[in-house]
Amino acid sequence: MPRHPTKIVSSEHLVSESSAELSELEYGLIMASNAFNRWMVRCMSAAGAKDMTAVEVSLLHHVSHRDRKKKLADICFVLNIEDTHVATYALKKLVARGYVKSEKTGKEVFFSATPAGRELCGKYREVRESCLITTLRESGLTNEQIGEAAQLMRNASGLYDTAARAAASL
Repeated sequence: MPRHPTKIVSSEHLVSESSAELSELEYGLIMASNAFNRWMVRCMSAAGAKDMTAVEVSLLHHVSHRDRKKKLADICFVLNIEDTHVATYALKKLVARGYVKSEKTGKEVFFSATPAGRELCGKYREVRESCLITTLRESGLTNEQIGEAAQLMRNASGLYDTAARAAASL
């Protein structure tokens, strides 16, 4: 009798006979999401900014990306943040801490990183290189594998967005 590998899932009652692997992926996403959020918060803390949330860290990095001003709608679109209130609140906190500035041009508000925000992102990068990149090298994972995983996660994001739209119409 052939032995089937055990599926590692968090919610056995959701496992589909059509795709037990999807339940495995979901458990992996839950674990990776929580680990990544914890990493961002701890890395930012080590870089010198205590008490930032994962959303704030993500927003600061995106606002700093390519050193261009960005609209709230574009920020939310790129980061796949559905609730603009969450992003608005986090951006206000970043503005209050002096890491981000907002400028009103016409009816639009644009956000950009301040010199202090860019400096903090640089410190974050140093901690990232020291802790995460070193750990990656020691893990045996290749950059090709990381790239393939990133593509899978982007594809999964589209799958879940499509399913969310379908569920919202029920």
